[in-house]
Amino acid sequence: MKIVVENAKCQGHGRCYTEAPAVYSSDEIGYIAQEGSNEVAPGHESQARVGAGACPEAAIRVVE
Repeated sequence: MKIVVENAKCQGHGRCYTEAPAVYSSDEIGYIAQEGSNEVAPGHESQARVGAGACPEAAIRVVE
């Protein structure tokens, strides 16, 4: 599984890394630090879905 992040859509709400800190993190100004396509570590798949679902801008897509 991987996540695909569209950084241009991110508005810095922080819901992804607040809900799923094992998968998502912030940069120095509060936006999502991941960019592009990122593999999800085994065992963190449900957290990846939770964090993606928490994004009000739909900036994160989960690819199975």
